[in-house]
Amino acid sequence: MKIEIRHKITKEIIIEGEAKDLRSFLEDNHGADLHGADLGGADLGGADLGGADLGGADLGGAYLHGADLGGADLGGADLGGAYLGGAYLGGAYLHGADLGGADLGGADLGGADLGGADLGGADLGGADLGGAKIKITQTEAVLKSLGLIIEK
Repeated sequence: MKIEIRHKITKEIIIEGEAKDLRSFLEDNHGADLHGADLGGADLGGADLGGADLGGADLGGAYLHGADLGGADLGGADLGGAYLGGAYLGGAYLHGADLGGADLGGADLGGADLGGADLGGADLGGADLGGAKIKITQTEAVLKSLGLIIEK
């Protein structure tokens, strides 16, 4: 199925030549294949993206407040500067994703795989990280994003 994002703000997409609303498409297609899609700056607040394939997608600066991304594949996705406050990312695959400068305050990342993700400047204040997987090299970035002062 060929998906073309026509307009990110109005969320109009073209699927096999037919114009559709992105939110309606997502509601009808749980676990949609949006691999590599350009959704940078899109307003997807509260959207159901659970189980979706967003690997390598551009979600930089996207508004995803309260979105359901549980079990989604976000491997290698660009989420730099995205607002994910209160989003559900339980069990999501974020290996190698760019979360630099993203706001994840109050997000549920329980059981998420954050291995190799760029967390530089990300805000994880109030986020649930129970069972989340990170690499030892990411420990300092995670602690800083939680507001902890690291003394060496």
